[in-house]
Amino acid sequence: MLDAGIGFCYQRAVRAKLIADAKLVVVKLGTGILTDRRNRLASSRIKQIVAQVARARKAGREVVLVSSGAVGAGMEALGYEKRPTRLEELQACAAVGQSRLMAVYQELFAAHEIQAAQVLLTHADLQDHDRHLNARNTLMALLARGVVPVINENDAVSFTELTVGDNDKLSALVAALLPADLLVLLTTAEGLVRNFGKANAKLVATVNKIDAATRKLAGGTQSSTSVGGMASKLKAAEIVMRAGIPMLIGNGMQRGVLTKMLAAESVGTLFLPGEAKLKGRKRWIAFFHHPQGALVVDDGAKAALRENGMSLLTPGIVDCEGHFEAGDVVKICDRHGTEFAQGVAKYSRAAMEKNPGKVVVHRDHLVVL
Repeated sequence: MLDAGIGFCYQRAVRAKLIADAKLVVVKLGTGILTDRRNRLASSRIKQIVAQVARARKAGREVVLVSSGAVGAGMEALGYEKRPTRLEELQACAAVGQSRLMAVYQELFAAHEIQAAQVLLTHADLQDHDRHLNARNTLMALLARGVVPVINENDAVSFTELTVGDNDKLSALVAALLPADLLVLLTTAEGLVRNFGKANAKLVATVNKIDAATRKLAGGTQSSTSVGGMASKLKAAEIVMRAGIPMLIGNGMQRGVLTKMLAAESVGTLFLPGEAKLKGRKRWIAFFHHPQGALVVDDGAKAALRENGMSLLTPGIVDCEGHFEAGDVVKICDRHGTEFAQGVAKYSRAAMEKNPGKVVVHRDHLVVL
């Protein structure tokens, strides 16, 4: 749902309050603003963004960076003009480019007497509960020491992120992991725009719900180095909004844009958070898994889960999909195939079918999406 009907003064007041309360901020930097037209690292642009991060820290905020650009930097070094399509070539670009990218960050942050630390993550690091907690503890320890973590996917060895993942999603997961008070996506777009590319184009100032009308405004990317586009940013917004975290999208090509956004100026698009922040384990269940199967439930079970906060019992299940074991996260769908919840299965599929009347997903281990 877009900003129609939301008063301008009210929007400004809400934005000002959310940003004033944001002490821990995750900032995602897209490939398009970190590299130039020749796929080289845009050092001068990175320099001014780093200066804005340093300014935010002096103002009392903690900042975590999620940085794209490794593959683009590697493309420059290895002589590619277009983003490779073969996995091993992408990984080679990432391996070369990541060290070049991190060297730039370390030099630029050092000029502000700030330490920067490289943190490379994979989906497995975030899905496994112990590794998930360890990643969070490491990030919090770095922040406590005044260090700016610079996070990227471990693209040199991980194939999953390169084929289906992107740093928009990674930044949303990092924001949910901490949890952060605000996620900022700096990209080459002004934000979410109505009638993009037309004479009557208009920036959407505020979004309070991702619905069909909102998704129609999104498109992919035509960049030779980027992955995703506005569609992937809306998926990131869905994650953080459900987690109770606001998100801003703004144009990182504009000088001083991060400073303006953190001053609650009317730039970019603000995505409003849900009413309640999910607790840590609920966030882990909701966002950090590739579900191993699906449970299809009848209308009564759906209502019991969504409206009454009940556990899922076997009588409410009308079908199962996939193979899962006890402790696996599964999707919970209605009869139309629409996923509306995720939860941790108490039984394997085989054991569940032998235990009628039992609790399959306890409400403490279930999240309505």
